Amino acid sequence: MDVSPKSGMSRARLDRGLYTWAALIAVLVVFAGFARSYYLKGVFGAPALSPLLHIHGLVMSAWFILFVVQVWLVEARQVAAHRRLGYAGAALAVVVVAVGALAGITAASLGRSPPGVPPLSFLAVPLGDMTVFAILIGLGVAYRKRGDVHKRWMLLASLSMLTAAYARIPLEFIGRGGLPMFFALTDATVIVCILVDTWKHRRLHPVFGWGLALMVGSQVFRFWFSGTETWMQFAGWLTS
Repeated sequence: MDVSPKSGMSRARLDRGLYTWAALIAVLVVFAGFARSYYLKGVFGAPALSPLLHIHGLVMSAWFILFVVQVWLVEARQVAAHRRLGYAGAALAVVVVAVGALAGITAASLGRSPPGVPPLSFLAVPLGDMTVFAILIGLGVAYRKRGDVHKRWMLLASLSMLTAAYARIPLEFIGRGGLPMFFALTDATVIVCILVDTWKHRRLHPVFGWGLALMVGSQVFRFWFSGTETWMQFAGWLTS
């Protein structure tokens, strides 16, 4: 294996390229998913949004913009600025979780869910997404002094929230596939990043292994748990 300085610089450039492309793709997916109902709602004549949904859209948009900015700062070797902005990012992550959970609970209380899915059962999806995001972000913050670990947790955290955006992309095969398809597209995005990283470094980084297991495991668990009496009682209490 080539361990020359030139090889190390090339690998670093490839790393930055992976995160840059991942951030840009995430932003494009979010825009494609929410263009009709949020970003371009005036063009498509979408119904008015409640103040909570406006705040939710603003907060989520801010997160993905921050994701791009943070990746760009590392790319530009502005590490000090990246770290300073990280404090604001940690605070924003708390707001993302709080507003996302509140939006999910409010939607369930109003009886809103995808066709054929009971609102209380579906509530497990957004709450599960916020839980996984919080865990991944927490690990990213905890390992902020270890760049190779930190950046992978943060990448997984951001990509884990693409499910709602994929669900709203107006393509027939996505709508027809339902929730399994929405999860599969999110997982596929993560897996592509993992494969590229593994190919470059000749090994699967433990963060990606554990992170993917957490994401997929949470999805399987939600499919099962959301139909149980225990969950229905808990969801009913949350929305009452």
